[in-house]
Amino acid sequence: MSVFTNPQDAHFWIFIALVVFAIILWRAKVPGMATKALDDAAAKVQAQLDEAQRLREEAEALLAQVKVQRADTERAAADMLKAAQADAERLRAAAAVKLEEDIKRSADLATRKIAIAEAAATSEVKAAAADLAAQAAEAVLAARLAASGADPLIDSGLAGLAKGLARDEGRPGR
Repeated sequence: MSVFTNPQDAHFWIFIALVVFAIILWRAKVPGMATKALDDAAAKVQAQLDEAQRLREEAEALLAQVKVQRADTERAAADMLKAAQADAERLRAAAAVKLEEDIKRSADLATRKIAIAEAAATSEVKAAAADLAAQAAEAVLAARLAASGADPLIDSGLAGLAKGLARDEGRPGR
């Protein structure tokens, strides 16, 4: 005999209880509720997957935008660096020209100062030579006059000549 046909066997009653339990679950619409619960869970998972996909697409778009901004920023930085280098080169060239002009101006000024100093020295040498010549002439004349005798008219003329020479020494260009 079969286990499913013998009411004396425990397996028979387990089988009957299982069939009755299945009929009760079916009548209580448990399979529909289970299907609905699974469908709801599947819909929830699908919504999460859709949200994840949307977030991923947004992240990829944001990443692409950041990459474009980074490239633009790097390009702008490179342009700024080139402009700064060009400005530095231009300023260096301008500074070199200005330095050269300043050196030339200083050299011209030094040349003029030297020329003025030479003219002043020449004037002083001429004045000193004239003074020395006047003193020598006075000494010679005084020696001649002392030998020939004193003449008051000649003495007063020599004194006037010495005063005139002394005044001329103070004038430039002599």
